[in-house]
Amino acid sequence: MNTREVGRSGEDLAEAHLVAAGMRIIARNLHVRSAELDLVALDRGTLVFVEVKLRRSARFGRPEESVDQRKQRRIAAAAAEVIARGALPRASRFRFDVIAIDASTDPPRLTHFRDAF
Repeated sequence: MNTREVGRSGEDLAEAHLVAAGMRIIARNLHVRSAELDLVALDRGTLVFVEVKLRRSARFGRPEESVDQRKQRRIAAAAAEVIARGALPRASRFRFDVIAIDASTDPPRLTHFRDAF
């Protein structure tokens, strides 16, 4: 499985988790100048930008640790760009979530960090 396929499988798991939690997925792999937004969901009127990180081993740390301040700024800038374009449904609130997937276990262990940054 190549890197792109691994990323896609992580996004599939994250999407299923969000849908099961009652959210509606409105975009996936949304590309803008500053970054890519993995998933965008609507959670009871709140626009949720979701960064998905999957790791197959702990060799480079836990998946959520890779969403550092630099990555957070890029995601926030991408979200601002998409909102400014009017490309998403209007929402009065928004938040940034991280879904960390530890794929070294069977089944993979998913942790959802709501309002992560």
